[in-house]
Amino acid sequence: MKFSILLFGLAQALRFQAARYPEFAKRLREKNFTAQMKVADNSAGRWFTFRDGKVLSGKGVHARPEVVLSFSTAELGASLLSPPIDQLAQIEAIKNFQMMLEGPDELTLWFTQTLMIMQHQGLEFGTKMPDGTTRFVSHTNGGPMFVYVKGGKVIRLTPIEFTDEDAPSWTIKAKGKTFTPPRKTTLAPHSTCHKSTLYSPDRLLYPMKRVDFDPNGERNCENRGISGYERISWDEALDIVAGEIKRVKREHGQGAIMGTHGSHHTWGNLGYYISSAFKFFNTIGYTKVAHNPDSWEGWYWGAMHHFGYSMRLGQTETYNCVEDLMQEAEMVVFWSADPETTSGSYAAFEGTSRRQWLKDLDIEVVHIDPYYNNTATLIGGKWLAPKPGTDPAMAFAIAHVWLTEGLYDKKFVAERTVGFDKWADYILGKEDGTPKSPEWQEAETGISAREVRALARQWGKKKTYLGAGGWGNGHGGACRSATGIQWARTLACLMGMQGMGRPGVNYGHMQWGTPIDIRFFFPGYADGGLSGDLEGTGLAISLYQRMPQLPTYNTATQKVPRLQIPEAILEGKAEGYPWDGKTLEGQFRKFSYPAAGHSPVKMMYKIGGASLGTMNDSNRYVKAYRTDKLEFVVNQSIWFEGEAKFADIILPACTQFERWDISEFGGTGGYALHGQTQMNHRVILLQHKCIEPLGESKSDFQIFLDLSCRLGLSAYFSEGQTELDWVKRMFDSSDLPKHISWKQFLKRGYFVVPALDEKHRDPVALRWFYEGRKKDVPEPHPLPADYSQEFLNGLQTQTGKFEFECNSLKRFDANDPERPPVVKYLRSWEGPGTENYDRFPLQLISPHSRFSYHTMSDGKQSAVNDIKEHRVLIDGYYYWVLRINEEDAKARGIKHHDLIKVFNDRGGVLCAAHVTNRLPQGAVHAYESSAVYDPIGEPGYSVDRGGCINQLTPKRSIAKKVTGTAANSCLVQVELWDGKAELIQAAAPAEPVSKSAPVLVPAQ
Repeated sequence: MKFSILLFGLAQALRFQAARYPEFAKRLREKNFTAQMKVADNSAGRWFTFRDGKVLSGKGVHARPEVVLSFSTAELGASLLSPPIDQLAQIEAIKNFQMMLEGPDELTLWFTQTLMIMQHQGLEFGTKMPDGTTRFVSHTNGGPMFVYVKGGKVIRLTPIEFTDEDAPSWTIKAKGKTFTPPRKTTLAPHSTCHKSTLYSPDRLLYPMKRVDFDPNGERNCENRGISGYERISWDEALDIVAGEIKRVKREHGQGAIMGTHGSHHTWGNLGYYISSAFKFFNTIGYTKVAHNPDSWEGWYWGAMHHFGYSMRLGQTETYNCVEDLMQEAEMVVFWSADPETTSGSYAAFEGTSRRQWLKDLDIEVVHIDPYYNNTATLIGGKWLAPKPGTDPAMAFAIAHVWLTEGLYDKKFVAERTVGFDKWADYILGKEDGTPKSPEWQEAETGISAREVRALARQWGKKKTYLGAGGWGNGHGGACRSATGIQWARTLACLMGMQGMGRPGVNYGHMQWGTPIDIRFFFPGYADGGLSGDLEGTGLAISLYQRMPQLPTYNTATQKVPRLQIPEAILEGKAEGYPWDGKTLEGQFRKFSYPAAGHSPVKMMYKIGGASLGTMNDSNRYVKAYRTDKLEFVVNQSIWFEGEAKFADIILPACTQFERWDISEFGGTGGYALHGQTQMNHRVILLQHKCIEPLGESKSDFQIFLDLSCRLGLSAYFSEGQTELDWVKRMFDSSDLPKHISWKQFLKRGYFVVPALDEKHRDPVALRWFYEGRKKDVPEPHPLPADYSQEFLNGLQTQTGKFEFECNSLKRFDANDPERPPVVKYLRSWEGPGTENYDRFPLQLISPHSRFSYHTMSDGKQSAVNDIKEHRVLIDGYYYWVLRINEEDAKARGIKHHDLIKVFNDRGGVLCAAHVTNRLPQGAVHAYESSAVYDPIGEPGYSVDRGGCINQLTPKRSIAKKVTGTAANSCLVQVELWDGKAELIQAAAPAEPVSKSAPVLVPAQ
């Protein structure tokens, strides 16, 4: 009876909603068909006929319904239809075939989504402002914002300023002073310019087809990147893509489709690639691109073996380090660390105000970086500029001073570490006859022995925080070089000598470890969203239990290392090592392409940012696109840039301002757990759909859903729900409903999680280990099986202690010269003294940009192009910037803002010269990740004026038995441009991928 009553009420609700809400009435006019809802045995049911906007309904079973939604019993049907919807019960009913949906995907999807849409009718969102605008909320890779809209157009973007309605900020008391962060969020440059990129003339607004591509005839693959495009309808575009998916699988078999994505796409837990793209790729089956840990390289492949933290990819825990640093530390060493440029990753300028407190607290600051970076210029301090790639030599020399002068924590070393004697033997020269003294390092680094000895003494006598890389605890910087593994390992050993976890002695530079409440549950973007992917995301940690969803699995086991995509396509073979956060040994499982029983890749589906601006030796990618070995390429992108110009079909995606989503400021989740501790406040955002999608662009979710309809997968992909339904599901899965209603959240757009009071703050990171207690910080890793003696007792190493001699590396390959159990000094295989150094005598370092985030916000007539540190306007064209030392420029006749060519045997890029003394002689500096690839001649074979510096960086892996980028080991030459488009010819074949023997340099 209840089931029949609910169905009768549903018919009335459909009519009522149509009468009350014009938009819903408009939707009902979209389709004409009959839907049947019933019990499987036909004992009860009701049919609904939609005809020209009217809803006809009758009791019983219709003779010819186009859509049928059936339940195994009337009791189950009543339970599943009664609000509030029990998602777990619904998922279980679907999985156990107790709820069945039959009919054409186009109609079944429309029907189920229509039922769900009724829940959202009449809801208000956004805030009306006195100036006639409506203020919405959105979120980006560079911070959250208020979005002011008028007449359907975005007028301005501003940071979020808190009011008295929002939770109060935390306070830290240190050295007799009190500190409280600003009552607002911050925005990175690449986010402040989003209005200009939203309305960029480079937006892709309509589906496009390459003019000389015919899926049923000549494909002309060699013309990718050369021939133009014509506008086509969405139906044609989707039919072609869906048809190619079917054809490729039918003709070639498992693994023939490669799905790949840029490192970072638009923000949002649902719209991010880890959510919707992963779900779609899993549903069609694909060759997965195995991403190297390209922000962690040296830490994951090296430092992790000394202390564990595999789930953090080699980064240590960070809890409450800001308070400890402020109260206890006397010095901070920023080593290859520029958080004012890299924004700490998704953190905008949240840490900027905190780092300025260092001056108020009289905490000494030292910067070690070949470039006098933006952090150094902001907060000051001593600057040491070693030659690129020689940082490990300086670290060895610091350890030498500590050993010879007794400036290390002897009790900690004796009780909490193993292998120290072997480390000391190498440092003191007992192993090879060469002490790694400050005098020894001087020839390597160019830094005087006097300066290094003075730093070592100061560090050894003061309680010092090590800010390694952009996050301060192992991320970016020098770890992306041929010596990156050594650098990360030697820094880890330095902290092992000083007693990591001792009050005032830890990893960090005020970026991570604010006293916020991380126990308030809200999932991060890496926690899987709606993907259902229990293997490739962090879904299983918490979200799967709290937001049940249909699981998805990729049935193809074939993988291609991202750094070797071109070799896989052009040469038909590749091999690599995976990153696997579950355990230290996960990285040792070598894999090869093609996998047994799988097809070579024949189709590429690319979503998001361009590889051409972010991947090493990127002319390889150009050549890989322009081959008939790739039968079909589809690109799903927001802007016409980078790889979009090498596709056969282009599908226009919209920005986060044009769709619904939900997220948290810096809420990474997954492997980088508790990224919110970079923030001054925990801010959870409802990402309003601020405006309608421009042109005919669609959200990534909608594009994948439209394709799923053509593949019979729409119910599986969407579970019958819209994006806003998924947003509501994620809201319900979190702790938000305990503090704010859905209606309030929908209207206001954000919620500030109350901070912890002083008595309830998290324990300081690693203090438990320093003091010999069980682990007491709030992170769910390492997994129980990775404790060697007792759960929560010790580090994730074989001994449970810090290992100066790494047992995991000893078991894997004790004779590996690049990763020996005790770290040794190796010179870079591309640097001073190596082959071609006479031809290319300048060392190029190419860190992340301050002004764009990977390829986001660069090019596309973005406002950041007018920043002369980013691009320089010369003769009407915005050129990328290369920084060069004043003496190096003078020797080449180069003046400030001259047009120059930077080149080597891999490629050539035109840049605007920025003459400076913020670099030592012999080094040049250009940010990576240009969104613009603009070859003057034939793509892949001519000079590029767009700024893709990564055309010059080596494809060789950081070490032979790992898969990692070494972009910062790159030799180039620079000269005034002669107006020629041709590349220079290589004098010798380019090096093979990770095949060459390492350059083992005796310490002398």
